[in-house]
Amino acid sequence: MIKKNYLALFAKSFNWAGFFLPKNIYHDCSRLYAFCRILDELVDEKDNLEVKIERFNETKNIFRNNYELDHNDKQLPGRNEHELIVNDMIILADNNNIKRIILDDLIEGISSDLKKKVHFRSVKDLLVYSYRVAGTVGLMMAKILNVNDTRSLKGAIDLGIAMQLTNIARDVIEDQKMNRQYIKPDFENILATLKLADMFYESSFSSLKKIPFKYRFAIIVARRVYRQIGRKIIQKRNMENYEKSGKIYVNNFGKIYQTIFSILDLVKLFLIDIEPHQRMREHEIINGEVNLDERI
Repeated sequence: MIKKNYLALFAKSFNWAGFFLPKNIYHDCSRLYAFCRILDELVDEKDNLEVKIERFNETKNIFRNNYELDHNDKQLPGRNEHELIVNDMIILADNNNIKRIILDDLIEGISSDLKKKVHFRSVKDLLVYSYRVAGTVGLMMAKILNVNDTRSLKGAIDLGIAMQLTNIARDVIEDQKMNRQYIKPDFENILATLKLADMFYESSFSSLKKIPFKYRFAIIVARRVYRQIGRKIIQKRNMENYEKSGKIYVNNFGKIYQTIFSILDLVKLFLIDIEPHQRMREHEIINGEVNLDERI
């Protein structure tokens, strides 16, 4: 049994939105987040690189070996909490028709940070990475929410990418300390990354119509609250203020405010039709490395 609620402990914005989900769906979302979190922790811990690679590969091998087991009985062996979380993710994927290839993409994306220095040189690098570490999570969340419409699954990828771009724009200083440069560390590039994120947030919106109604409001809230992080970054106006701000987040008052506005978004969704996918060009760029049609 997994003892920690990783969603409540480490993902305050998503946990806030999770309040509006049925308990069983919230629990499944927490299971998914726990898997993502332990992979992140293995990559971000302060041990030397060789040790981190070894530990990450151990966890990856547990996943690959146990994925091949016959787990129709819904039970898999677990020697520690990490292994329990990995095995629980395998069961979660089985129960929700989450393709193995999507989990492989996630693992590959997170493992790409296991380098002495990470330095992206193109928008393609940024988009492919954002798909692997977060677009995949959007796809898996959509499956947990019983979404199967192709346009909506593309929107789920877009929302995941938008949130990851927001993370990258927020964490430039923190990433620099770990020798990771996803974007150039200046305010102009931070703003450009947030502009790109906004394009993906917009592309995701109308596709939310295909989420079953009882789950829809929670995703609208998560989208609004996370997008607000980017708007708070923009308000810093320059790199000096940005650096002084520390970790930028939305406080509880801000979350309440965005939740109220989410009601208007819910109404708006009833009044509009689903739009054609807006980020075809960016998806074509990602397709140069990853065939998204195979994942959807």
